[in-house]
Amino acid sequence: MTMIIYLFIFIFGLIIGSFLNCVIFRIEKNEKFLFSRSYCPNCKHQLNWRDLIPIFSFLFLKGKCRYCKKKISIQYPLVEIFTGILFVLFVLFFEIRFPIIDIREIGFLIIIPFLVVIFVYDLKHFIIPDKVIYPAIVIALIYNLQRCDLLGRSHLLFSALGAAAFFGAIVLISRGKWMGIGDIKLAFLMGLVLGFPNILAALFLAFFLGAIIGIGLIIFNRKTLKSEVPFGPFLVTGTLAALFWGEAIINWYLNLI
Repeated sequence: MTMIIYLFIFIFGLIIGSFLNCVIFRIEKNEKFLFSRSYCPNCKHQLNWRDLIPIFSFLFLKGKCRYCKKKISIQYPLVEIFTGILFVLFVLFFEIRFPIIDIREIGFLIIIPFLVVIFVYDLKHFIIPDKVIYPAIVIALIYNLQRCDLLGRSHLLFSALGAAAFFGAIVLISRGKWMGIGDIKLAFLMGLVLGFPNILAALFLAFFLGAIIGIGLIIFNRKTLKSEVPFGPFLVTGTLAALFWGEAIINWYLNLI
């Protein structure tokens, strides 16, 4: 595959990332994100196409609104860039050769934007919105019904229920202090997407990263032991890593023991 095609995929990912920024903002404001014009969150001025070009508008405007000159959140270009990178990684790791693409690949590609929204929204607001997690679960269920036989469906459902039960136990034991109900739903989605044993790799990475970053935040006095830290971003990171490198991670771990 030529670099031109990878560039096209990256640009397509940037466009999707721009749309995901709109979704994240509109969910927070409880507004419809389809068929409505984008506007500056500060001055409410409607934005035109020049203000909405992924990355480039942010750079050309020097990170400020064209109309009120207030700073634009760095979230916008970051979400666009990382969504573009994820789309390129998706094509690379699944060795997609356009125009041939099977239903398994389409299902994963649809789920990735949902995971990006969950990552950012939980990081900002400490909650995983039902408006995002429930449609993602439904899509994953439909997708698995289409591509798997009865044994495969049972396998994925077992992984999803097992992961959800694990987090449910943590919620019950801690009385909601360590984990939230949203994490249970996200764990269920992870099981549907990854299956066994990749779900184990995702959970291991999530807890490992959570521990490392949590300790770092405490050491640098950014958080205390009683501070609340959203776990959804770690679960999403673990899911994406296991989606691309799950088998390699498991083999590496088995070789260690």
